[in-house]
Amino acid sequence: MTKASGEQIQSDSNKANFGAKQWIATLLTLLVIVFVFAVVFPSLGDYSEAWTAIQGMATGWVVSLVVITIGVVVIYPLPLIRALPSIAYRAAFAVRQTSFMIANVVPGGGAIGLGVQYGMLNTYGFSAAPAADAVGITSVSDTVVTLALPILSLVGLVIIGEASSTAVVLAIVGAALVGILVGMIAVVLRSEETARKVGGWLGRLVSQIAGWFHKPFDVDLASDLVEFRASLIEVGTRRVLIVTGANLVQQLSGFLVLWVAILAIQGAGGSVNIAEALAAYSVARLATFIPIPPGGLGTSDAIMAGLLTNQFGMTSTDAMAAVLIWRAATYFPQVFIGIGTLISWRRQRVKAPSAST
Repeated sequence: MTKASGEQIQSDSNKANFGAKQWIATLLTLLVIVFVFAVVFPSLGDYSEAWTAIQGMATGWVVSLVVITIGVVVIYPLPLIRALPSIAYRAAFAVRQTSFMIANVVPGGGAIGLGVQYGMLNTYGFSAAPAADAVGITSVSDTVVTLALPILSLVGLVIIGEASSTAVVLAIVGAALVGILVGMIAVVLRSEETARKVGGWLGRLVSQIAGWFHKPFDVDLASDLVEFRASLIEVGTRRVLIVTGANLVQQLSGFLVLWVAILAIQGAGGSVNIAEALAAYSVARLATFIPIPPGGLGTSDAIMAGLLTNQFGMTSTDAMAAVLIWRAATYFPQVFIGIGTLISWRRQRVKAPSAST
């Protein structure tokens, strides 16, 4: 990405003041969260019984969950480190944790988080181009992993003969979508002219769709796609694969929390095996693409608990308990850490001017 692209990212984040749309989005978020945890979850199981199950966990399982949760926090900066090898771990930690907090607390915070990452990288001494490249590659590879993981898990269920006909259809459709995405990236990489043509076509399509909702669309996708192609070439295919691998490890670390929680609640001989747990986890994470509520808060939980109960035979109480443990371990620690890193970064920003190398 070019300096202009990076400045656009930062400009978008600077526009994140609370206007009418943000208040409406916040209200909708609160309504969704209240609906899920006050209506949907109680229909799946009983909170008091789930809490009793959580309290009954053996000490060894509790210690294991604490250790894995620490591991999730430690691993989270890994994709950015792989995308920007010269960055120090401490800086990468601050950037990623702050972005996580914003993306998972603020409605529509994903886009704001990207801008904040760019701004923080600038203060840590990275100029516009490498900062925008790193943010873009990390974000795109994370999207690819989020889309691909449910497909891989559903294919796994098909192979071991535990998938329903619905899962088979979803696996085929999902594989086709990922194939289209990868194919489009391959086409874009062929030449700058091809990237410009594809970007122009996408721009016209999005503009037409936006017109249906009477929303203006003035983004030059042709230029943006050309810049994205340049950033891919600049970073290199090998590093892109490494970043994607790092994002895969990061997402699987979150799954490990869920799996250990399931083992702690139902025992090793329970009704849900690791392949089914991975399918529930990865499919539920698709809800993170919904901007309201942020980070799939509530929606991912309901989908995950519903799949564990209705598709894979886990009791509703055990499923609720496991999902609540997963949410508590993978959400709250990083949100509070992100608040701390944001405050620390803002203090440093006041003391020292932005650097540009």
